[in-house]
Amino acid sequence: MSFCRAECKNASGGKKDLTGKVSESEELHVSETPENLYYASSHEWLKPGEDGVATVGISDYAQNELGDVVFVELPDVNSQVSARDEISVVESVKTASDIYAPVSGEIIAVNSLLEESPETINSSPYDDGWIIKIRMSNKEELKELLSAEDYRESHDA
Repeated sequence: MSFCRAECKNASGGKKDLTGKVSESEELHVSETPENLYYASSHEWLKPGEDGVATVGISDYAQNELGDVVFVELPDVNSQVSARDEISVVESVKTASDIYAPVSGEIIAVNSLLEESPETINSSPYDDGWIIKIRMSNKEELKELLSAEDYRESHDA
C-alpha cells in the first residue's frame, strides 16, 4: 500500500482509494494541519531545524485515514536517502502504508518510541509521533513541498 501514491492495500491484499472521501458510516474527522510545517502530497510533514536537521512524520489526515496504527518499520540510522525514497512502513488494523522521504539527506535518528508504542502516531502525529530526523542535503527541495494551506486544499478537493 502506498499512502504517498493515494492507494493502500487492506489486510486481505485489496487496494483502497485514499481520496479522503468519508463514507456515511465513518465519523468525520477534522484534520489538524500546523502552519509551521512543510507537507508532501504523499502526506508526510517536515519541520526544518536551524541546524539543517528536519523532523519528519505523517500528517493528522494520514493517521486518520490509516486508523489505529499497530506497527512502524523504522529505517536504519545513517542511511542516505533521496527525496521520494521509501523510508518506512506504517501498518494499521486496516492497511499498511509506505512512508517517503520528503527531502534528500542522511537519516540521523529514528523515533524508537514507535517500536513499543506505534499508536503514538495516532495520538500525537506532530509531536511524539515523529518518525525520523534527517540532515537535509539540499534545502532547495523544501520549495517542492506544500504549505499547510496548499496541503489542506490538496486533500479537501
